[in-house]
Amino acid sequence: MKQESKQDSTPEAPVAPLPEVHGARELPSVTVEGYSLQLRDKDGFIGDQASQTAFRQLLERWRQRRRRKGKDPLGGVHSRELSKRALDEALVSAKTSEAADMLQGAIEEFSEELAWVIERFLRQPSWKGVERIVIGGGFPGSDVGERVILQAAAILQHMKVSVQLGRICHEPDDGGLIGWVHLLSPEMRKHHDAILALDIGGTNVRCGIVKLRQKRASDLSMAKVLRREKWRHADDGPSRKVLIDRLAEMLESQIRYSKKKGIRLAPFVGIACPGLIRKDGSIARGAQNLPGDWESENFHLPSELCKRLPTIRGEQTVALMHNDAVVQGLSELPFMRDVKHWAVLTIGTGLGNASYTNTPRQRAERKA
Repeated sequence: MKQESKQDSTPEAPVAPLPEVHGARELPSVTVEGYSLQLRDKDGFIGDQASQTAFRQLLERWRQRRRRKGKDPLGGVHSRELSKRALDEALVSAKTSEAADMLQGAIEEFSEELAWVIERFLRQPSWKGVERIVIGGGFPGSDVGERVILQAAAILQHMKVSVQLGRICHEPDDGGLIGWVHLLSPEMRKHHDAILALDIGGTNVRCGIVKLRQKRASDLSMAKVLRREKWRHADDGPSRKVLIDRLAEMLESQIRYSKKKGIRLAPFVGIACPGLIRKDGSIARGAQNLPGDWESENFHLPSELCKRLPTIRGEQTVALMHNDAVVQGLSELPFMRDVKHWAVLTIGTGLGNASYTNTPRQRAERKA
């Protein structure tokens, strides 16, 4: 308790302001060339064909064909309700070889879709010269997802498309939180131990404390989610107001925990959200999977949260918003120094996307 009181009473050193622009493209070590691309073909947005939702629909079609011939080896639960764990177990269990064969068929077909979508993205100007693509989102955090990535990489190689594919290094639930540490000013990093971050998706919301751990790695490659809360809001069907109230409650819980543990929490909330983010922090498009109207001109999530959390540890709260795929990709920044152009695809409820170019300074640090 004495240690906590001492920290609360110690004046904080002046902190350099954070970037004032939401959805910033020009960052200290990297340029965001593009994100939230919405490419169309005759069937609609091509990214929708490589989302986790699309995989579940594809698997359900395979199961419907099997049901016409006999019993479905995956049971009576709809594919969208099957957990990733259940699918992984069916994939490797000798007792369910029929289920494994059916799953493998769906995996192969979905891998072809993913490879085709990647090839289309690589034709876009903002993806020109991309050498490596990291796959994030909830889908890769499973054996099924890993097989899809490996097979899609093999298909691209067969197509003579020169690009590397790999899974995100962090836990799938952590990337959209950890990426925010790379958007902090040096002064804020210097005087604080951790930040608060939100990752808002079409199915889940994640709220966590991200510890910088700069003494272990000055490039923030060792940043870690210290504590995380996850809410599957899709099950509850909340209104926009209820969701925002819950976000504030989750943040307040993390603040109380930080105070109890003596963590020097920065007066900052990073908000990762689907869609195209305007400079003023409003959402231009792409938030259709979130409850309510998030693209209204009268709605501004960063301001709403700052009203509920005006200060953190006695300092005025700053909330910044960026696209969720951009933030998840930034969590990989320390591991992308050996390439010039790279990108991220996040396979979740939808398919998020972002592409980057490392600055000369970032590449020089790698060579040094």
